[in-house]
Amino acid sequence: MSQSQETLSNLLQETRRFAPPADLAESANVKADAYAEAADRPGFWARQAERLSWSKPWDEVLDWSNPPFAKWFVGGELNVAYNCVDRHVEAGNGGKVAFHWEGEPGDARTLTYADLQREVSKAANALLELGVRKGDRVAIYLPMIPELPISMLACARIGATHSVVFGGFSADALRTRIDDAQAKIVITSDGGYRRGKASALKSTVDEAVADTPSIEHVLVVRRTGQEIAAHERDVWWHDIVERQSDEHAPEPVDAEHPLYILYTSGTTGKPKGILHTTGGYLTQTAYTHYAVFDLKPDTDVYWCSADIGWVTGHSYIVYGPLANGATSVMYEGTPDTPHQGRWWEIIAKYKVSLFYTAPTAIRTFMKWGDDIPAEHDLSSLRVIGSVGEPINPEAYVWYREHIGASRAPVVDTWWQTETGSIMISPLPGVTEGKPGAAMRPLPGIAADVVDDQGTPVPNGGGGFLVVKEPWPSMLRTIWGDDERYVKTYWSRFEGLYFAGDGAKKDDDGDIWLLGRVDDVMLVSGHNISTTEVESALVSHPKVAEAAVVGATDPLTGQAIVSFVIPRGSAGGDVEGDDFLKELRDHVAKTLGPIAKPRQIMIVPELPKTRSGKIMRRLLRDVAENRSIGDVSTLADSTVMDLISEKLPSAKSED
Repeated sequence: MSQSQETLSNLLQETRRFAPPADLAESANVKADAYAEAADRPGFWARQAERLSWSKPWDEVLDWSNPPFAKWFVGGELNVAYNCVDRHVEAGNGGKVAFHWEGEPGDARTLTYADLQREVSKAANALLELGVRKGDRVAIYLPMIPELPISMLACARIGATHSVVFGGFSADALRTRIDDAQAKIVITSDGGYRRGKASALKSTVDEAVADTPSIEHVLVVRRTGQEIAAHERDVWWHDIVERQSDEHAPEPVDAEHPLYILYTSGTTGKPKGILHTTGGYLTQTAYTHYAVFDLKPDTDVYWCSADIGWVTGHSYIVYGPLANGATSVMYEGTPDTPHQGRWWEIIAKYKVSLFYTAPTAIRTFMKWGDDIPAEHDLSSLRVIGSVGEPINPEAYVWYREHIGASRAPVVDTWWQTETGSIMISPLPGVTEGKPGAAMRPLPGIAADVVDDQGTPVPNGGGGFLVVKEPWPSMLRTIWGDDERYVKTYWSRFEGLYFAGDGAKKDDDGDIWLLGRVDDVMLVSGHNISTTEVESALVSHPKVAEAAVVGATDPLTGQAIVSFVIPRGSAGGDVEGDDFLKELRDHVAKTLGPIAKPRQIMIVPELPKTRSGKIMRRLLRDVAENRSIGDVSTLADSTVMDLISEKLPSAKSED
């Protein structure tokens, strides 16, 4: 956005409200008084840090003497693996289930906290035998199998810094990340299962490490049994890990010791290695998991459907839940294998009570039909969450009604790889939910919406989402590039962290996310969020999903171009002029005539990354009649061929 574009138009109005269930509100972990208690932010976070076990107490809660480089719990020492595993065993909870793991082919494993302690200790001893030491970097390229969290915790146990690379990334992407971190070993597997087939991983690693001089060993887990090429540097997991002692004393590290590097997967330029450290990160992930999901460790079963290759998996499959002694579900495969009810089947099997997924998945389930979840017993669910992008109101309401039985509160969370853990979210026992709104910053977080000059916008206004004060789980820098860290996140507004997202405050002062500012359209002088137009389209009863982009227009500067997937139950002629006019009129009625799409294309699917993010860049290529750009990051590169085949159905406003 240019500096003259001061605010985002606030078009979408939402009047539906959902109060917390009375029983949940009465017994909630965090109640309304938490906001006032957190007015002293350092004091508040010091109290939350006491939830952890520290081998050496800290001398100072926060050192902000050299902004934007924060230090939290200065002088304190702890070990993440001890906090996530050993202390629960020592407290007599070794027999409690840490993970119910479900493989895509239907195989399953149950790991108790005592099992986890033994496996993590053996893996830590194996890493030491392979020459890994405190401060070394370890790349992890694994499918969603138990050895993934075990490997992460083994690194944390010895003070090595892990860099998990999502198993769908290419050899080149893996190589770039290995080289940037100067990783000493790679942990991978022969392959994994996806959509009913065994997919290879080891061959990708072989290609990646052919020219990475820092790599000394490749540690390989046998998952599928497929044939792999053998190299001198290769070591089988079962050969080296299984013969290790199951005892290992975790090594305390400084609170600011690097826990992990996680690379953002930008479509252009060098990936940014986001660095998270130990004490502050674990404090905030543990607290937010406890607060936002109202976790009762003795009775709840929790499932986050993300992949651990993304930050959601780091914080809310591994570190937050395990620090809290939770019982979690972990699933290897896709939601439609072997059938479209697989997730609901898993929820019923393990009686999942807390569920966390992405709006993209929710809209996919809407498209598949209400009857599929209705076939399964989802009555165990009591809190359901969303993460990854703004959730449009109709998806929120569908999720609440068809998955949460119009009973479970929806916690729509905003945070980023860079923030480390949840920053803005409803509290399920406190907040009156609004479909589509992220609501308020959590206790201890100072976030706001500002205009182009960095001034807070009034209620009803739109602008840029910023964080005004340091927070414990914040990124400390970009690995090896402090200058890029400052320029990327702290240069847009003096003294403020700029998230890169647009947002608005409604008339109550609650925050609504409007997507990346790169996705804002300037139409006849109005800054219009793609998120709001998409939400208006999805609120039509015949629409399952929609994506919106701006295209150059000689009259209005930019015009709105929409890509729409009809619901399976839509019926009739969903590509005819009458339906397209109906959709345009619906948007005009919902948001106003300024937001009426110039063009609507009915498509069978949308281009998405493996994490579920819509690749609007490619849709802009279509809207502008340009050649389609790089599709290598898509989950399914054939989607763009399907869209191109449908181009004759595009209809313009007369």
